[in-house]
Amino acid sequence: MSNPYVVAGSGDAWSAEAAAAGRRGTQRLLDVSVISPHEGVRAALSTPDDGQVVCRSRLMLLDGVPVEIADSFYPAEVAVGSPLASPGKIKGGAVAALAELGHAAAEIAETVTARLPDKSEMDLLEIASDEPLLVLSRISFDAAGRAVEYAVNRMIASRTKPLAYRMRVSR
Repeated sequence: MSNPYVVAGSGDAWSAEAAAAGRRGTQRLLDVSVISPHEGVRAALSTPDDGQVVCRSRLMLLDGVPVEIADSFYPAEVAVGSPLASPGKIKGGAVAALAELGHAAAEIAETVTARLPDKSEMDLLEIASDEPLLVLSRISFDAAGRAVEYAVNRMIASRTKPLAYRMRVSR
């Protein structure tokens, strides 16, 4: 897997991707908290009904303009007490923090859908109600097959470059 968003050691993939295009990619941390997850997060991380997760929510900006809301969820037993649960930027990024905790991504499952924004998304992204969002949901599994991160990225379709995938076919 060569995707810098899921491989430890890639640093700040968002800033690097923007810089490669001659632009400036930054992010603003909106919240870091331990929560009781809703059903979608619970199912993605196989969290028990009474379990908790750490949520890191960020607003991604391109040249100072909001383009994406990125929420990442981690099982509490993996993340609490680690940089993933600390408010502030994580040195090397969340992917590196997971790797240092022994939970580097070994397998990824992604789903892409599209929908219109809700009121809070319209406010954060500074868009109208008829501006479609691309929603990329990614589950990262460690080498033991455990889901260790569930990321939900809501991107403004008109401000997003095409999502491109290349896959190796194993026989």
